[in-house]
Amino acid sequence: MGENQSTDLIRMKELTARLLEASKTYYQESREIMSNFEYDQMYDELLKLEAETGTVLAGSPTQKVGYEILSELPKEAHEAPMLSLDKTKEVTELQSWLGTQEALISWKLDGLTIVLTYEGGELVKAVTRGNGEIGEVITNNARVFANIPLKIAYPGQLILRGEAVIKYSDFNRINGEIEDVDAKYKNPRNLCSGSVRQLNNQITAQRNVNFEAFALVRAENVDFHNSREAQFQWLKQQGFDVVEYRRVTAETLPEAVSEFAEKIQTYDIPSDGLVLLLEDIAYGESLGRTAKFPRNSIAFKWADEIRETHLQEIEWSASRTGLINPVAIFEPVELEGTTVSRASVHNISIMEALELGEGDTITVYKANMIIPQIAENLTRSGKIRIPGQCPVCGGATEIRQMNDVRSLYCTNPDCQAKKIKSFALLVSRDALNIDGFSEATLEKFIAAGFIHTYADIFHLDRHQEAIISMEGLGQRSYDNLTAAVKKASDTTLPRVIYGLGIAGIGLANAKMLCREFHSDFDRMRHAKAEELILVDGIGAVLADAWIAYFQSEKNNQLVDGLLAELTIEQEAESQEEAVLAGETFVITGSVEHFANRKVLQEVIEARGGKVTGSVTAKTTYLINNDVASNSSKNKKAKELGIPILSEQDFLELIGENDHAN
Repeated sequence: MGENQSTDLIRMKELTARLLEASKTYYQESREIMSNFEYDQMYDELLKLEAETGTVLAGSPTQKVGYEILSELPKEAHEAPMLSLDKTKEVTELQSWLGTQEALISWKLDGLTIVLTYEGGELVKAVTRGNGEIGEVITNNARVFANIPLKIAYPGQLILRGEAVIKYSDFNRINGEIEDVDAKYKNPRNLCSGSVRQLNNQITAQRNVNFEAFALVRAENVDFHNSREAQFQWLKQQGFDVVEYRRVTAETLPEAVSEFAEKIQTYDIPSDGLVLLLEDIAYGESLGRTAKFPRNSIAFKWADEIRETHLQEIEWSASRTGLINPVAIFEPVELEGTTVSRASVHNISIMEALELGEGDTITVYKANMIIPQIAENLTRSGKIRIPGQCPVCGGATEIRQMNDVRSLYCTNPDCQAKKIKSFALLVSRDALNIDGFSEATLEKFIAAGFIHTYADIFHLDRHQEAIISMEGLGQRSYDNLTAAVKKASDTTLPRVIYGLGIAGIGLANAKMLCREFHSDFDRMRHAKAEELILVDGIGAVLADAWIAYFQSEKNNQLVDGLLAELTIEQEAESQEEAVLAGETFVITGSVEHFANRKVLQEVIEARGGKVTGSVTAKTTYLINNDVASNSSKNKKAKELGIPILSEQDFLELIGENDHAN
């Protein structure tokens, strides 16, 4: 073996290790240790070295379809491996690949690939792509996707593939409102992956996951006249949303690519390129496949528009988790039709790998034509100083290493940036319900020093002039906000308790506590563990969390200050309150006797019962007016021997046959 060959193999081992680690952290842990640009560069370098040396190392990412999955969901092997696609960034290569054939060009969607199976017109199975050979069974979750037909007209076995996606509009809404995560999601793909692979499909349902079909695998006894487009049209007739596509030849291909490139700027569904699929089914299948790629289709990745500019500074952005992210501020450049001047560097590891320094000459691009990123640092001065103080509170910072990623954190527990989450919970719908108090507004007020304690929310008048002059606000916003705050000052004790954010104490638990302690808050906060665990739904863990919260003098001062601003409505107790104590209900379907399901839930909780989202062995009753339906919840209840009640049955159960809305 020559010296050059030996050097090449050493480099190949290095590239393989780094690429595999990057894939693992990205797909399994939702972390980024390198940019897309850097990954593509390394991948292409490895491909080139493999071609030159004629050697492919064991475990090479060029030979793997995906990374191994890790989950508690059931696993299932695919009938045939789900291969990834060969790719190019050149339209001319696409034309050469297509030759004289016709093809369908469509979005390459950036979500989670799912295989659906229908039998007898019903969805019977949904499996994720996983590592290409073994996927995870997520059938219950797929049934609550926003747009999957649960029943179709076609009675035979149908197997199709598609992409589960979360649209940018829903991603932005969820990132602004969701309360069960410590920090905002980085991108729709991460959020989609977590949503699709939930163990609790109630959470999946809340995320508005969509399914876009992109391949028909099998449909018994249906003649598609050897046409992929005919398959797509047939799937549409069955009720599926099919990925947007154009039928093209080599001649019309460049124009179609240009149309997609223009549309991606405002397209609501995440996409990281295009897919070209041969229209002639038989011809495409006759081409077979390589070890990794099918030969009937190819992916097109957007050629990154790269601009050279100069780094002006690194801005350090603190978050509510204490994480302080470096953000590159550079001389403005035009990229993909817009002016950009900043890009996230993600963490200290990436910043140090780029050896950034003020004044450095850098190149920037938009990942997937949307998100600004640094491609390369051409001068690599490495002059950036990592701050010893938090940019928000001035508290001490420290570098923490999680696996191979170094990140900067604020160590001050009272950092204003960290307060955003607790205040956001307090003003949320199920707590004080202060309309118009978005996280963005809270962040502005906290940064300006207007809000330090819960009670400060009720004294915005002290800062009226400053608030009105803030960007994005004004007199009308101020008036609406203060009116909402005034309205929210009349509230109930369970809402207040839930809004404190005590670990594990949700609204239902707060109601149970108030019922058990007869709304005596002073007695509640001084309760001992043995008293608390007598409350339905409060175990030892929640009792410990409750006690720990009120052992803090600071927390007690915060709560006392808040209570002084509130008028607590006294909820009348009755002899009927405990009639449903210890009972757990699930409500499904439409309601007739009540204004909505929320009102029915409140009736149950007012009588000591609990309402959950899914049928389990702990469920006492399922309420569904369509008692005889074959819905998944009805089937589950029947399997477990759980009674299914209509609303009328429920009213008789609680002794209110003539309930009025």
